[in-house]
Amino acid sequence: MAECIFCKIAEKKIPAQIELEDDDFVVFKDINPQAPVHYLLIPKKHMQDITELQDEKLAGRLLMGCVAAAQKLGLFTHGFRLVVNTKNHGGQTVYHLHFHILGGRHMGWPPG
Repeated sequence: MAECIFCKIAEKKIPAQIELEDDDFVVFKDINPQAPVHYLLIPKKHMQDITELQDEKLAGRLLMGCVAAAQKLGLFTHGFRLVVNTKNHGGQTVYHLHFHILGGRHMGWPPG
């Protein structure tokens, strides 16, 4: 999708602080962090949101990518939070599926 900022990051057309990458996804630092550690995992294939994720193998790869990123970012000891905002009422602002990987502080509940 030509105008999607996350597609441009995945295609390396705009810079990002990439932490982890494979054939299916890219993990990069969020430019508006909501926690001391805040990264995003995006699939390289454009999907508007999680409701378009129909490939079970890819779904597993994305979740395992989140776990691998959390480990690499040093979040295993104290824990972390994964967030997937979906559509307007879910708080989604960029319409490309993405997982927030948050850590480095205690996360309160309820979240929003």
